[in-house]
Amino acid sequence: MALIVGVRFKTVGKVYYFDPDGLDLPLGEKVIVETTRGIECGEVALEPRELEGEEFAHPLKKVMRVATKADLQQVEENLERQKKAFAIAQEKIEKHGLDMTLIDVEYTFDGNKILFYFTAEGRIDFRELVKDMASVFRTRIELRQIGVRDEAKLLGGLGVCGRPFCCATFLDEFQPVSIKMAKEQGLSLNPTKISGTCGRLMCCLKYEQEAYEDLMKTTPKAGSLVETPEGRGIVTDVNLLTGRLSVRLDQFPDAAPGVFHRDDVTLLRGSRGGGRQALPGAQGGTAGGRAGPGGGSALFRVCCRGGHEERGNRGWGKAQGGPPGQGAAPDAPDGGERDGPGCRQPPGPERRAAERRGSGGRGPGTRRGRGGEAPQHPALPGQEALSPQGGGEEAPGGIRCF
Repeated sequence: MALIVGVRFKTVGKVYYFDPDGLDLPLGEKVIVETTRGIECGEVALEPRELEGEEFAHPLKKVMRVATKADLQQVEENLERQKKAFAIAQEKIEKHGLDMTLIDVEYTFDGNKILFYFTAEGRIDFRELVKDMASVFRTRIELRQIGVRDEAKLLGGLGVCGRPFCCATFLDEFQPVSIKMAKEQGLSLNPTKISGTCGRLMCCLKYEQEAYEDLMKTTPKAGSLVETPEGRGIVTDVNLLTGRLSVRLDQFPDAAPGVFHRDDVTLLRGSRGGGRQALPGAQGGTAGGRAGPGGGSALFRVCCRGGHEERGNRGWGKAQGGPPGQGAAPDAPDGGERDGPGCRQPPGPERRAAERRGSGGRGPGTRRGRGGEAPQHPALPGQEALSPQGGGEEAPGGIRCF
């Protein structure tokens, strides 16, 4: 537990902790403190209080004193000196022909150092400039290159909303902002629409991001399969704030999508790429598949030979040992097979050898099917033998491969 007081040195800036040293420091009081830059005059932003569980790497520096009239007069004189220093530094920059833009000048309270803030496209060799300015000001000179966001914070201005910049009015520090936030909030991805005056993404994109993330956890995404009071359908549009979902019903595919609230629908399957979720009531299933309710998998099956997974709605029919309609692809009628490619992986060595044996006559690894001899795939451990005949021939175990 430590007794601290928060001091801010700029109108909108970070708050630094100091030891109040027993002084009564009300909010807004001007104080003199010692910092890494030297003696500074700041304003109390947090009244003295005890912080529980806070541990500091180094002992806090103590507040030297409450600012006197002489101290406040010194601050006013420094402001006037900063204006003159800005004009002189601008002339020196033009004299040396440096491609840099001077933004602001700041004197320390005791006048032992002058800080010049500038922006530039790349790195600038200003060693000669520093020597020239040091001979004029007769004090320590420090040049700091800043980014466009810091430039906007120092200069201020009006944003696209018509209000003063957030960074120049109340933001203590910049928060990371990404284009993903604009996508999740359904905003236009046009750079001119989501960029601030500084040319970077607007800081206000961060303000509502947590609310959108919470809503996304309970709202089905576009492309999800849902159960509505009027039947199953696919979500075509989502409004996160109102919770309204536009759903194209399976029983009325040509009709306009119906509108339902997210509380009135049940998610059956996420959108493509949004996770694998089994449909309710799936039974049976093949060995090696992903288990769904009832021990089966409605969306995934193990391929006949390659051992890879194949989506249930791309060519698989009945699940092993299950009656029609159970464990089938979600869009296959009555649990029957669907036309389409099944195993799309290149055949392995064992399959090619079986095909060669099957082409010369009946032998090991072959069995008779419609149209002549057909290779029978040797079953992997935990799998049933499958047939690749294009007519949908049924192999032992009730699985059809196409």
